Amino acid sequence: MLTLKPNCECCDKDLPASAQDAQICSFECTFCVECAERRFGNTCPNCGGGFVSRPTRPADKLVKFPASTERFTKNHSACANHLT
Repeated sequence: MLTLKPNCECCDKDLPASAQDAQICSFECTFCVECAERRFGNTCPNCGGGFVSRPTRPADKLVKFPASTERFTKNHSACANHLT
């Protein structure tokens, strides 16, 4: 099952399960659309794959299959000015 990560790995922007601007690669690396497009040119800095819009999970399914609450950021050089 797809892991719905709660934030952008680069800028740490909140990306709730309903976010329309969440982007993922085939390894479920998760970024906001701004970071995916502007910082990484639609190429995942972790695996080199492309990004697609992350699907949303219907609210009734989130009850049984909730989004992850574990935040994840990674020290990408393009993100250095965002991480604290």
